[in-house]
Parts: sequence; structure tokens; C-alpha cells
Amino acid sequence: MKPDYTRLAFGPPPADRPYVLLNMVTSIDGKAVVEGSEKGLGSKTDQRLMRELRTNADVILNGAGTLRASGTSPRLGGDAALEQLRLEAGKPRCPTAAVISRSGNLPLDATFFRARDFDAMVYLSEAATAEARRAIIAAGRPVVGVPAEHEVQVALAHMRLEMGADVLLCEGGPDLNGQLFAIDAVDEFFLTLGPVVVSGRDSKTPVEGDSPFARDTLPRFSLVSCVANDETSEVYLRYRRAREG
Repeated sequence: MKPDYTRLAFGPPPADRPYVLLNMVTSIDGKAVVEGSEKGLGSKTDQRLMRELRTNADVILNGAGTLRASGTSPRLGGDAALEQLRLEAGKPRCPTAAVISRSGNLPLDATFFRARDFDAMVYLSEAATAEARRAIIAAGRPVVGVPAEHEVQVALAHMRLEMGADVLLCEGGPDLNGQLFAIDAVDEFFLTLGPVVVSGRDSKTPVEGDSPFARDTLPRFSLVSCVANDETSEVYLRYRRAREG
């Protein structure tokens, strides 16, 4: 059994950013990476749910580390039915792909840069070198400069105010997720719990940040749905940020 993520209802986006969804898969001991990427943690059903979530999004955002480790694209796996859902909603066949990078160290031969069946853009920190900027521009994707101290906030504002994006789906990695939580910009958290154990003191969790939250500032979430899959032994969780007012 699996949930249906194709026709989800969300609250309205804030004025200065899209409504932000975060989607991750983790082992039962809370690890989001095995041998450098998420591969091996989730099943084909989990991958299907990821594509279903994409049908709701205007933009798919990844950190540079995820692009380097796993590659990224906003494609729906060639599923005509999912593409049709987007077309019926007045959206393009695929969301726009976006990556945010501080250094500009990006794999310019990756599908993200080479493909032309989807739109993509790079949010590049002002801390990156001019050489890195020129190389990324030459790769053929638009580049939006963001200040070194507030990359994520400015990128979100650009998506909402300049692109008109209502829904953003962030697919990691853990460091980018940590930055989103640090500015309280995660509205819903979709988490697949996979039936494996990774272990390792240095293995990353789904959310990594420089400083932990204090007990009285912990972001709290309400459970929206919980579905167990007897075939894959996975659990699919959907949480919504509990905000006062």
C-alpha cells in the first residue's frame, strides 16, 4: 500500500517565498546517506512517490552536493499520466530544476546542464569565483547571483516574486535542508522510512545544520498521514509545520 501524492492540497504560499515541501528517504536509524548518496535507502515505490510529489511543484531545488553525488532532474520518469496531470493544471510537463551553490563547483557535464527537455537555473553565491561563474553561464543555464550571507532566502524570494512559483519541492541534500529549517521555511516534510540500518558516527541525517535548535525553539510538525507498505516494509510519513496563528 502506498499513499497518493499526485493531487495534494496545500496552504497558500507566503508573500516572499513559495510553499516549501521537503522530501527525503532515511534508514530506520535516521541516516540519509550511504556510501555518499541516498541510493540503496528507498525502493522503486519510494521513487514513484518522489515523482508523484513533483507533479505538485513549480520548482525542484537541490543543493550542489546532491547534484555532484547523485545528479538531479525534475523529470517524471517518462510517465505520461503524471505529465498529463500537470498539463491539466496549466503547468509545463516538468517543473523547473534549480540548484544552489556557494562555490560554483558543479558538474557541468551532468544532465542538469545538458538536457533541454526541462528548464533549469543556478543560484550562485557571490562568494564563487568569476571563473566559475563564466563556466556555468557557458554551460547554458541561467545564473542568478545571490549574496553570500543569505543565499537561500534570496533564492526563495526570486522563485516567488520573479518566477511566480507557488510550490517548491526540495529534494536535499541534508545541508540545504538544514538551511531551510534555520530560516523556518519548511512547510511540509515528506519522509520515507526505509527498512535498513546504515550506522556510522559521521553518516548524515536528513537535516544537517551548524547549530542545533534549543529545546524551546524546536520546530514542531503535525502528522498529516502515515502509510505502511507491507511489500517494501517502508513507512511513508507526511508532516505539516505547526505554526501559531
